[in-house]
Order: sequence, then structure tokens, then C-alpha cells
Amino acid sequence: MSEVISKAMEARRASLKLANISTKAKNTALLKIVSAISKNKKALLRANAEDVEDAERLLAQGKLSKAFVQRLKLSDHKLRDIAEMVRSVARLEDPVGRTLYSMKLDRGLELYKVSCPIGVIGAIFEARPDVLPQLSALCLKSGNAVILKGGKEAKHSNEAFFELIRSTTERAGIPRGWIQLIEARREVRELLKLGEYIDLLVPRGSKDFVKYIQSNTSIPVLGHAEGVCHIYVDAGADLRQALSICYDAKVQYPAVCNAVETLLVHRAVAKRFLPRLAKRYGEARVEIRGCERTKKILHDIRRATEKDWRTEYLDLVISIKLVGSVDEAIDHINTYGSKHTDAIITKNRKTALKFLTGVDSSSVMLNASTRFSDGYRYGLGAEVGIATGKIHARGPVGLEGLTTSKYYLLGSGQVVATYLGLTAKPFTHRPLKRRWDDIARNR
Repeated sequence: MSEVISKAMEARRASLKLANISTKAKNTALLKIVSAISKNKKALLRANAEDVEDAERLLAQGKLSKAFVQRLKLSDHKLRDIAEMVRSVARLEDPVGRTLYSMKLDRGLELYKVSCPIGVIGAIFEARPDVLPQLSALCLKSGNAVILKGGKEAKHSNEAFFELIRSTTERAGIPRGWIQLIEARREVRELLKLGEYIDLLVPRGSKDFVKYIQSNTSIPVLGHAEGVCHIYVDAGADLRQALSICYDAKVQYPAVCNAVETLLVHRAVAKRFLPRLAKRYGEARVEIRGCERTKKILHDIRRATEKDWRTEYLDLVISIKLVGSVDEAIDHINTYGSKHTDAIITKNRKTALKFLTGVDSSSVMLNASTRFSDGYRYGLGAEVGIATGKIHARGPVGLEGLTTSKYYLLGSGQVVATYLGLTAKPFTHRPLKRRWDDIARNR
């Protein structure tokens, strides 16, 4: 038996126990992780420094980008953010055991639909050291076992976080084997075949990577695809507000999937807005690529090509296109976007509503930076990713996206034959006020 199969089997066994762990036990374990991160800060930073050193050598050889290396780095501040993220997950309501539907079918025959964990999550993600504790915290709180495979460039960071979380939670009473780590690429190929043990795959990476996972497994996949995000600056925009939002969405952290990649600017405000924006972007060394109309206003920029409208730069690069209406902006976004996050800046409520309802994306915003599209900022505690599909979960996926449901039917000797035929007894079908947790508490 291979090591991957052994780990998957152990995770499956642990998931059956973890599904019934109390909220108090899960929260206690999460808070112990918070404490362990603080106590082991130096060890975590040392492990990360090894990864960064290796990455900087590859950067010097032209094999990695500056943005990639930046995403890889940990610091005291980032560790505090990671600890706070775990703490915020502990504060959230337990998503398991919630009554989603309850119905009295007949006297003494009651039906409850209740949320429950999915089971075993296979998470394959990019080389960002904060992702492993995010995924681990969310899976633990939602009662799921997790098998983790991080990017090789974050190998030492991932190993350090994994061992810290594994040992801390096992000492706190969480079932042994609930968290697993695999490292080799060949192990991923094996993982994709283990539908007997794994219930859901969550890949985080490039569009091509997600498509590869989807094409090579029969296990359901919660796709976290690329973020070709847009901001449309309408004719009715507050241009000072637009300047601030467009700057934040591109410059604050360009190497993430919710950074803006394309600006659509209404022709009526372009001559007033674009020179001011170009000055601010220039101060931040943002490269601008524009359509022909944009180039007539900003003479020293590169011409945008068809490829630019579909590109996720993840860097200080942005494409700009002038449009004549909100309808043209919506059409461009629905044609070239990735259904991730798109925003409009306008004071016109009618135009805003048309944009919000017309853009087919998982997050659509009014007068706000696309960078707000994030599980932590949305109050989800953290996220396993941002799903751009429409099945099961969409947008930043937090605890609820890691649960499914089951039905409990409580009877008192009933048989189906009673409710069939000419003398069939009718069903009551009346909603119940009683919740499942009331029953579970009293049994």
C-alpha cells in the first residue's frame, strides 16, 4: 500500500470521528493553534527563510517573479495576521448541526435537514505559507479531515506549520490523522484517483492548473480559478473616489487574485480622469497598457492587445479601455472576465443597479475596491479559495462551503403503505418550530 493511500485511509477514519467532535473541543484546539504560533514564531520564520533564500536564487536566474517571492515571505506582522485569522475562525458559529429545514410529515413523523461536514478535503495550493493554516483552521472548525499539498517553493514553511498544527490539535483531543501532508508531485496524481476516500478537491493556482485537476479526477472539484478583475469608472463617478479605489485595487497588493487587472473608463470622464490616474500609477511604477482611445490621452503607454483583456497580471501592470456606456462595460466584463470580482464606481443608482445585476461574477461591488473580495474581510474567518463556478459554493468559500447536509427522519412505526392507495392517509406537511439541536440536546 502506498503512503498516499495510507494517509487517505487514516484521514477517512479520522473524519468520521471529527464529524462528531463538540464545538467547544474544536474551538479549544483552534485557540491552542493561535498560542502555538506565537510561541513558535522564531522556528516558523527560520523555516520560511529557507524557502525565501531558495526562491531568491531562482529569482536571480529568472525562474521566479518578484511578485511570487513577495507572496512567499513571512514576517512578524504576517504571523500575527495568521494567528488572528485562526482566532476569528474559532469565534465563528459552528456550521455543523444547523437545522436547514424541518417538517412534520404526520403525527409522530418528523423530518429534519441538518448541516454536516463533507468528510475528507484534498487541498492542493500555491506556494503561500499562510494558505496551509487557513485551510487547516476552516477544515477543523467545519469538522472535515484534510490532506494538504502545497507548492514546493514553500516546502519548509508548510512542513513547519503542518507539524505545529498536527501536534497541537492532537494534544487537544482532535482525532489523530485528521490532518495530512503530501509533498511530491507524483503523489498528487495518485491523490486524484482516491475517490473512495476523498470527498472534495480544492485546487488553488493558475487557471491551467485548476483545469488539469478537473480533467484528471472523478472527485468533485471546487475550482479556485484566476482573477481577471475589472473596475468600471462610470460617467457618474466621483472621480476623487475613483482615483483612490483604482489605486488601491491595483497597487495595495498586486500579486493576488482580487487585484484589478483591467479598468473600463467612460469616454465622458476619460480626459479628466486618466491623466490624474496615470500620475498616481506612475509614482507606484505601474505599467499601463491601453486601447487606441486611451493612447490618444496617455501618449507614452503601450497599446493593449486582445490578450491583455484576458490576462491576470498579478503584477504592477494594468490595461485600460474606454467605453461609451455601462452596457458596453458589462458586455466586456462578461466576455473577458473570469467571474471573480468586478466593481463599478458611480453616483447613479440606476446605472449601479444595472451593473450589479448584469455582471455575471461571484462578487460585484459598488464604489469599493476589488481587494475586499476575501473570506476574512467578508467575515467568513478565512477562505479555502474564491470559487468562480456556480455549483455548491461561489465567491469566497468559508465554513459553509465546507459543509453538506443530511436528513434525519424520526418516526414512530410508520410505513409507506399507509399513505398510498384509495384510502391513503394524507401527509400533514407542516413546518416545525423545533430545531434539530434541541432534539440532540435532550436525547
